[in-house]
Amino acid sequence: MTQINSIDTGHEELIHDAQLDYYGTKLATCSSDKTIRVFDVINHQQKLIADLKGHEGPVWQLSWSHPMYGSLLASCSYDKKVIIWKETSSSTLPTPQSSSGGSHFQIIHEYDRHTSSVNTVAWAPYEYGLMLACGSSDGSISIITSSGDGRWTAKNLPDCHPPGVNALSWARSIGTQISASAAMDDSSLTTGNTELVKRFVSGGCDNLVRIWKEQDDAWIEESHLDQHTDWIRDVAWAPTFGLSKEKIASCSQDGRVYVWTRDVRTQSAWECTQIGTVFDDVVWSVSWSLTGDILAVASADKVSLWKEGLDGKYQCLTTPTSAMTATNSITDLSDTAMNGGVGGSGTQATSSLQAPTPLMVS
Repeated sequence: MTQINSIDTGHEELIHDAQLDYYGTKLATCSSDKTIRVFDVINHQQKLIADLKGHEGPVWQLSWSHPMYGSLLASCSYDKKVIIWKETSSSTLPTPQSSSGGSHFQIIHEYDRHTSSVNTVAWAPYEYGLMLACGSSDGSISIITSSGDGRWTAKNLPDCHPPGVNALSWARSIGTQISASAAMDDSSLTTGNTELVKRFVSGGCDNLVRIWKEQDDAWIEESHLDQHTDWIRDVAWAPTFGLSKEKIASCSQDGRVYVWTRDVRTQSAWECTQIGTVFDDVVWSVSWSLTGDILAVASADKVSLWKEGLDGKYQCLTTPTSAMTATNSITDLSDTAMNGGVGGSGTQATSSLQAPTPLMVS
């Protein structure tokens, strides 16, 4: 059963991102009005608990950390900065960063070493440690890490996508360097002898999808996928897809969505499947369900859900739903198959925003 809920965020300008936390009880939104708003969204009710002000330009994207590291929210902006916010304790009085009172979020780290707009942020799986990736219009990606002692270190990867980085997504946390002879079934991928290999995928204005992995304390490009003919707008690594296979979704200004699949055991080449034919407009966002078998696609002001059929082709499960409401509101298209049930662990939002983010900026 599909359910549509509209949320009036109160933002004064266009909304660029909306993210639910791990438990699906808090919704964070960001806007061109330079602010971030955090809501409690329990039992289909919304309550503003924080209005965060720290950026000096439009805020493009948000990412919640895994709760084992506390309630951390990362944000990135046109002002070339990444800010990491931490929810500490409830407060009855407004603060400089939380003017609405309610929950108190404080800035625990600010990263300002990029030379152009920072367009995307993504926390790594918790097994990798406290690690955040961010991509910028300067073409570089930064990996920011902390051991939890309050100190943060950063490693910059230059020229990842020379015209600009638009999107990032982390691989699931299982070992991937498995030879065919050593991995004849899925069970070998979950043994304690399997070493975690940190990997993520990125998309940029060079029309390429690039896959990166950590090796010998450095990040190297493992492969690149070149089916798109225009800027990549989003990439999404499926959270689970059987333990022997992995898949990535990508979307672009060329109006196409591709799903890339690879067998982990044989380390075969990535196989490409196109979703539908060609969308009528730029495709701005893709997002997988918790089980990795349903893909949400946002194009212009419409969201559609897709699932692979027995013939290997993806079929549309819903009539594309318009999310055009008002400048300061979002429409949340929720489905029990997408969310794993109301309030389920790891709930993800599938939101179509009022306007797409102009990620490539100078």
